[in-house]
Amino acid sequence: MTFYLLCTLVGLDTIGSVAANGPQGLVWMVILAVVFFLPYGFLTTELGTAFPVEGGPYVWTKLAFGRLAAGVNQVLYWLSNPLWMGGTLAIIAVTTFERFFLPLGLFGKHVAGLLFIWIGVLAVAASLRIGKWVPIAGAFARIVLLGFFTLSVVVYAVRNGVQPLSGGDFVPTWAGFVALVPVLIFNYVGFELPSAATEEMTDPQKTVPFAILRAGIASFLLYGGPILGILLVVPASQIHGLGGFIDAAKQVLTVYGGSVAPDGTVTLTGAGAMLGTVCAAGLIIGVLTSGVSWAIGAHRAQAVACADGAGPAYLGRLSSRYGTPLRVNVLSGLLASVVLVTALNLTGGDSEKYFTAGLALVISTTFISYLLTFPSMLVLRRRLPLVARPFRAPFALLTTILTTGLVAFTVVVLIWPLELPAAFAGERSAYTLSQVVPLLIVIGIGFLFYALGSPTRALDRDFTSTSA
Repeated sequence: MTFYLLCTLVGLDTIGSVAANGPQGLVWMVILAVVFFLPYGFLTTELGTAFPVEGGPYVWTKLAFGRLAAGVNQVLYWLSNPLWMGGTLAIIAVTTFERFFLPLGLFGKHVAGLLFIWIGVLAVAASLRIGKWVPIAGAFARIVLLGFFTLSVVVYAVRNGVQPLSGGDFVPTWAGFVALVPVLIFNYVGFELPSAATEEMTDPQKTVPFAILRAGIASFLLYGGPILGILLVVPASQIHGLGGFIDAAKQVLTVYGGSVAPDGTVTLTGAGAMLGTVCAAGLIIGVLTSGVSWAIGAHRAQAVACADGAGPAYLGRLSSRYGTPLRVNVLSGLLASVVLVTALNLTGGDSEKYFTAGLALVISTTFISYLLTFPSMLVLRRRLPLVARPFRAPFALLTTILTTGLVAFTVVVLIWPLELPAAFAGERSAYTLSQVVPLLIVIGIGFLFYALGSPTRALDRDFTSTSA
């Protein structure tokens, strides 16, 4: 569970986005660890140990707000995964391949992106007995990659010096808060995912709290070191959301063989080139296992919702051979493929624009679902007070206000940012449409799924009346 959570929490696709906002990103990371990460850990630990039922977030929301609200909410939560796989994760993998291996062109990006998505689908489709090794491998890849990068930054700094950082650069600002909160909070979410498969854990009421504690501390450390390393190595004007970590890694590896030209072009040779290949493979594995880890939980929760009548019964069946929601997995892969192909063609292969719009959409889709999931704790305390709670979140009202308020703020600033992302400069209409239209489609799918689940709900009512 600890490695699984590490794989879901430590997203390699957002490290560059934090560093792109300068040293104050580290300060806001610490602040949000206190006012969001910690309360969020308390909240999900209470819910996960009090209601250790297959389906996790769907079940909590259903008990608190009813099946319709939970069903639509779960579709938002589930569909954020194919949007993520076909969006930011695929483009990070493709961009990494191009930076360290060879350019692909628009057609090559399509092929590489689709290959990335369907390898992920196969990994999620494997039984939990086999599939659990994917996030474990992903966690090790993160620890080795980020640890090696941080160590190499030290070697690079000793040999070449670092970018000067003044004390004023660390002063938190309102503009920095607005820009960083969405990405930082997105880095901090995922604690609820193991609860989607609670009934397959050994003693979840002990496993969940300790896994959350260990993974939370490790995630904070694994983010902080690389972000500081990027700031010390890459000039601030050259840090971009998509390529920040990739460019920094390539520049740092020149200490093992290679050079940086006056125009900033990096060439790796000898051991530097060999290590660059290994790190590139590690980064691609890292982003792939991020998507797979989220999918293992989100897809299972969606299958539970469909089996419960909040979606088509066809998607609520688990594979008799693998014990996984194979039908939901395949549908997710198809949707992710559509996202990839559509986005690549609409942006003309502009990776930075694709990455910016995709990341914002994934975060807002996920966070809208949290607007119901997080308040579930308070509602269930009032509605089901006699349920045993092995762990009770302290300051429950404050915990709920902080977590729900911050995700609500994030959704607003992502849909209508005070300042447009650089990739969409002067294109507010295009940016707004890139967020609002997909969100409306996703919500519409949620209501459609609920309508398609009516036969299951009718059978449930008939069975209940007959039993009575």
